[in-house]
Amino acid sequence: MRIAALWFPDWPLQAAGAQLSVPGAVVSRHRIAVCNAAARAAGARRGMRLRQAQALCPQLQVFDANPQRDGAVFSQIVESIDDVTASMEVLRPGMAVVDITAAARFHGGEDAVLEMLLDAVARAGLDTQAGAADELPTALLAARAGKVVAPGQSREFLATQPVSSLAAEVALGCDADLVEQLHKLGLRTLGELAALPSAQVATRFGRAGARAWGIASAVPDRRVAPAEVPAQLSVSIQPEEPIERVDAAAFAARQLAAQLHARLAAAGLVCVRLRVRAELSTGQHLERMWRTTQALEEAATADRVRWQLDGWLTQGGGGGIVGLELAPAEVAAPGPGQLWAAGASDEQMRRAVARVQSQLGIDKVVQPRAGGGRGVAERVELTPFGEARDPAPQGSWPGRIPAPLPARLGGGVGHPAARMQLVDAAGQPIIVTAEALLSAAPHAARWGAQNYYVAGWAGPWPVDAPWWDAHSSTGRVARLQLVGQREGEAVQRAWLLQWSQGAWRVEAAYF
Repeated sequence: MRIAALWFPDWPLQAAGAQLSVPGAVVSRHRIAVCNAAARAAGARRGMRLRQAQALCPQLQVFDANPQRDGAVFSQIVESIDDVTASMEVLRPGMAVVDITAAARFHGGEDAVLEMLLDAVARAGLDTQAGAADELPTALLAARAGKVVAPGQSREFLATQPVSSLAAEVALGCDADLVEQLHKLGLRTLGELAALPSAQVATRFGRAGARAWGIASAVPDRRVAPAEVPAQLSVSIQPEEPIERVDAAAFAARQLAAQLHARLAAAGLVCVRLRVRAELSTGQHLERMWRTTQALEEAATADRVRWQLDGWLTQGGGGGIVGLELAPAEVAAPGPGQLWAAGASDEQMRRAVARVQSQLGIDKVVQPRAGGGRGVAERVELTPFGEARDPAPQGSWPGRIPAPLPARLGGGVGHPAARMQLVDAAGQPIIVTAEALLSAAPHAARWGAQNYYVAGWAGPWPVDAPWWDAHSSTGRVARLQLVGQREGEAVQRAWLLQWSQGAWRVEAAYF
């Protein structure tokens, strides 16, 4: 499969009719939501306060944010793409993808198809960039770069792309906070991200990290043209009078969206691709596909249907809508993230958790909160969700572990697999002296069957074990941060070690 993507830069500004050569910005809540290249050249940036942007660029054109306008105008523009290829999906207003595999054979090559797609949307006088690749995420990044990636060359193209490109395109579904963390870790390109072990990325960053790693590694994504979904999930309406006004279309969109999500909920499914079909009083049939990176919520479904109907009614054609159908084009089982879906109210989340607690027990659903203490396990306290607890004790906690805290806790220092051997360059064991100093500089470490060269360390920090704890028999302990690397591996590993009872033990790991 070969996928082409059409990207309309700064689409909200184009939809508002702004002149691209003049600095312009779309404002939401007195902050810059979108600004064009001319405004960026003057110093304006997304998230900047409007007054600050106007101080930098007095001639800035300002437009209010209007998602309904953006969606409705875009639905009119993409109609021209149907003249070139039928397998087209709208990812968001301003980004569309098409399967050009068959179209390339019919029109004589990919270059000819891309030229025809650009010509089709250029009639409206819009700024557009096109790109093509083997995978859908790669095609999105190629469109933003204005590149056509040759078959089989996706990894080579992605290797040079900045990590920040993951957050630049909303349709990729990557978290901006994750991209910021990757930057802090020193990752600058997608090639550096793809070089990391996938299991470790997924362990450290969860599903968001696995998604970002898959994009950087050119892992095949879903097809543009999905398989048909059972028809019993579709919902339709035949109004008594043709729908000719936008407000009536919005009411019908909300009504159908509610019916659709009721059927999906009964089937235990969520919708990620939605097909909107409409029949006009003139006998004309219209159809459009909307796709999202996350499961559609009822409100999001209603918005997309309203945008599409607004675009069809604005186009005119002499007839109103006499039939409307919503058909899920692709469904999936709800993931864990669906419990905390965007747009869900606090009350909805509490009810969902209450149902789980009623079945499994109140202590089976817990939430973390910061605790007091010096060690790692003491700093995170898990409490039953919804249960009020006394505030965590406050204190300076001399000798506490500095940030960032380790990412993983093992079975504890008493676990048989926690023991680690630490030696100097002469192969002699390293101990902590009575002065709370290391007996020698660490050179190598052995944990289980694995040997590591020491790349760096910090500490030790002496800590008095809780003398008031009757179950504590460790007495005085010390902690050491250690970074090791196996021979022949480029990946380094870091641990938090504890010296107690004359031996080193792994208390936690940073990977």
